[in-house]
Amino acid sequence: MLAADFLHLEESVDIVNRHADLFHLDIMDGVLVPNISFGFPVVEAIAGMAKKPLDAHLMIVHPERYVERCAECGIKMLSFHYEAARDPEPILGLIRSHKMKAGLAFNPDIPVEKIAPYLGECDFVLLMTVFAGFGGQKFIEESYDRLRQLKSIIDEKGYRCRIEVDGGVSPANAAKLVECGADTLVAGSAVFKAENPGEVIRSMRVNLQ
Repeated sequence: MLAADFLHLEESVDIVNRHADLFHLDIMDGVLVPNISFGFPVVEAIAGMAKKPLDAHLMIVHPERYVERCAECGIKMLSFHYEAARDPEPILGLIRSHKMKAGLAFNPDIPVEKIAPYLGECDFVLLMTVFAGFGGQKFIEESYDRLRQLKSIIDEKGYRCRIEVDGGVSPANAAKLVECGADTLVAGSAVFKAENPGEVIRSMRVNLQ
C-alpha cells in the first residue's frame, strides 16, 4: 500500500479487495530506514475497508512496543526486521501470543545464514530484494540466489515457514521468483502505477497457482 494513491485511498483499497490476496502495509519510522510512511490512523482506515487480511511490515526500531497495537488493528501477519532486534526470538513469540502470524524481515546486506537459526520460529520470512525504505526501487538480481538458499534451508530442516518477497517485484520477474521458492509476492509500484492494476495482479497470481 506504500505505492497507493493516498488522496484516493478507498479506490486503492478496492483494487486490493477485488484482485489481490492481502494488504501489505509498510510502516516506517525514519530511524531504522531513511523514510517515514504512515501510522496507525492510516492502518485503521485501511482495516475499516479491507476484505482481505492485513500483512504489516514494521521497518522500525523497538518493534515489540507496537505488537499489541497491531493486533488491535486487526493485523493478521506481522513482520519486523532482524536488524531491529537484539534477539528476534522473543518478539516472534510475542507476535504469536497475540494470535498473529510472525515474520522476520531482512535487508539484502544481511547474510541468509544469520536468519537461519530463527526460521523454525517463523510463520513466514520476508526477503527484501531492495533495501527497505522506499518504493519503486530496482530489483537486486543477486536476490534469486539468496531466495534459493533460503528455500533450501527451509526444505532441508522441514520448517513450515513460508517465503514472502518484497522489492521490485513485477510481472517480469514473478515467475522466476516463484520458481526459486517464493510463496508470496509483494508488489507496490508495479501495481498502482499501472494503467490496469487488476490485470497486473492477475498476471502475477498465475505463477502462484
